[in-house]
Amino acid sequence: MRLLKRGRWQLLLKLTVVLGSLWILSLLSGSKTGWDPVYTLRYNWLDYTDADGGPEKVCNCSAILEGDREALDQAKLLTITKDFRKSVQIPDKYYINATKDCRKFKLSRKYLTFPLSQEEEDFPLAYSMVVHHKVQNFERLLRAIYAPQNIYCVHVDKKSEASVISAIKAITACFPNVFIASKTVSVVYAAWPRVQADLNCMADLYNASTKWKYFINLCGQDFPLKTNLEIVRMLGSLKGGNSLESDKMVEGKKWRVTLSHQIVDGKIQASGKAKDPPPFKVPILSGNAYIVVSRGYIRSVLEDNRVLALIEWAKDTYSPDEFLWATIQRMPGVPGSTWPNSKYDMTDINAVARLVKWQWHEGSQDSLDAVYPECQGNHVRSICVYGAGDLQWMLKQHHLFANKFDIDTDPIAVHCLEKYLRQKALAGLH
Repeated sequence: MRLLKRGRWQLLLKLTVVLGSLWILSLLSGSKTGWDPVYTLRYNWLDYTDADGGPEKVCNCSAILEGDREALDQAKLLTITKDFRKSVQIPDKYYINATKDCRKFKLSRKYLTFPLSQEEEDFPLAYSMVVHHKVQNFERLLRAIYAPQNIYCVHVDKKSEASVISAIKAITACFPNVFIASKTVSVVYAAWPRVQADLNCMADLYNASTKWKYFINLCGQDFPLKTNLEIVRMLGSLKGGNSLESDKMVEGKKWRVTLSHQIVDGKIQASGKAKDPPPFKVPILSGNAYIVVSRGYIRSVLEDNRVLALIEWAKDTYSPDEFLWATIQRMPGVPGSTWPNSKYDMTDINAVARLVKWQWHEGSQDSLDAVYPECQGNHVRSICVYGAGDLQWMLKQHHLFANKFDIDTDPIAVHCLEKYLRQKALAGLH
């Protein structure tokens, strides 16, 4: 026993000497990028390495992010290989079992369990996450945006499969600042329940903490393009303002708010009745479901009588998430809002909330009609599901998040993006 203890002490002494020697050498070299023993001991274990990756690790992420043609071709070939796509899938049961030991789960998945800077700790964020399937997508998104000072509300669609609900409940139970929405609904595409899901989380987040500064809503197929520190700095620069799409509604969409709609057999359809004009003669603006807004904006959504009347009026419209937040953003007196004058119109390209590639806006850069380059993945309902080939362009944009990602169709895009963001987040600790 004494020999065993002596051996441990000798090993510890040797390690201390080696670390001390390397630290002295780094000081003597005067190199600011030299090896930092304190960093290595405290933070290096949080880096994503090939040992953490699944089959995706065969790809060269650095080359992919630089747009290397050979690396992109290899990634494209893998994503269309049935065996490869099957090999990267993690079943819901894995998360249910792995989270039985929360400490081990967070350690093995390398969650950041401490703030990476005082700046981030002093600027907590609130997230609403609306999810209905693809647990693996959700967990990797949560890991990418997780920080202990933030707060997260997860709304799981009532009609989701039992394994999805169980897995997400198990994951959220491992974190004191992540919780399931107190009220859940069955979400219907383009109908009011999609808005209600976010409203439920808004209320829960607002009541759960008074500290958070900004609210960001996400779905399970979003992914960040910025580190938490970059998000904090960009939101701080808004100086209390909001950032979301809000501009004039085109004629072709006005039927959405002039005709009454209802849900029949789980789908939305027109009732044939005309709607009354909106309350207070509020001008209806066009936007989208995803927003970046201040705590004051959320207070108005929950308490302002004008907003509450607008919400009630909007419940039988088509796709209310694509005009409600945009309209509230232009109402006088709402914190962080802008004037209703058309000079303050903001498109999704100029807002920081979300980067989305619509199929009809894609094209070559020399085209006057194109807004962005062609999708390198595939399309679902005219939205680009990003491929690895989109990453280089994507990371040059100012948006905080992008939609859509899907591990089922291109796991390499998610793998390389999460690896890039983690390395960038930890680089500031050197």
